[in-house]
Amino acid sequence: MAEKSRLRRSISRWANPTDQLARDMRAEHARVGTVSIADAPDRDPVVLRGTVRSMTVRPRGGVPALEAELFDGSDVITIVWLGRRRIVGVDPGRGMRVQGRIGVHDGVRTMYNPRYELLP
Repeated sequence: MAEKSRLRRSISRWANPTDQLARDMRAEHARVGTVSIADAPDRDPVVLRGTVRSMTVRPRGGVPALEAELFDGSDVITIVWLGRRRIVGVDPGRGMRVQGRIGVHDGVRTMYNPRYELLP
């Protein structure tokens, strides 16, 4: 099959900007040396980088818990801070770097109480 023409590639990028954004995010994370969420192993220490997509306060075992969905262009992971209702600066659209271990809770990949760094 012939390679796509330049016009066709431009139209494809314009028609689906989310895919382009995801590709750009994956390239940026590879450049800075972090592991993509899709490739991150469970139960091993990892450093991830992504953008907060959504925030929820949900009680876990009678304790408030702040949950954030972190997206890096490859996959999504749920970040949970137990005992917190809000963390200043952690908002949807904000870039973050998190460090911790990934576990699976109710079939969802989750990282509890990670070390985090807010990115510009």
